[in-house]
Amino acid sequence: RDLRSDVCRDDRLPDPPHRIARGVLAGTFANFPPIFGFQMIGAALLAWLMRGNILAALLATLLSNPITTPLIALVSLKLGHWMLGLHGDLSVEFVFNAFSHASRDLWHNVLAMFSPDVAQWHGLTLFWHEVYLPYLVGSLLPGLVTSVVLYLLTLPLLQAYQAMRRKRLVKKVRAKSAAGGDTL
Repeated sequence: RDLRSDVCRDDRLPDPPHRIARGVLAGTFANFPPIFGFQMIGAALLAWLMRGNILAALLATLLSNPITTPLIALVSLKLGHWMLGLHGDLSVEFVFNAFSHASRDLWHNVLAMFSPDVAQWHGLTLFWHEVYLPYLVGSLLPGLVTSVVLYLLTLPLLQAYQAMRRKRLVKKVRAKSAAGGDTL
């Protein structure tokens, strides 16, 4: 192996720590708003706008998983209801029924485009006002706080890791040079 390849080889995510940390911030924030199925696209777009590392943003979206998503949803829904001054049922059964009625309305409305049936909006309206909008509004504050905290934790860890890695590489280069190996 060539010594030059050791020196030119960059860190695992080839970017300065602040760009990687911005990517983590973007990916973490994208986990909170209810944009299911589009979190990675949202994270990549946000990282690109913030000039963060897109790969770090994509990896950070993995923080949203079957274990954390119900917690994120519950906190966001409750906070959103409180912020919007809504006083309604937030039981699992109510939320499930709201999803069910909205899905039924969506399917009916798609079919209504090709038949004489009239579109139905009651289930979608209920879902929007009682679930989606409160979830969206309530997700912004915890998303912002969590992503900033992870940014503030990630930045010094990456700086320390990259500094340690540089020191190891310099030590390795000096050892090879002293042994009469390749020089730069």
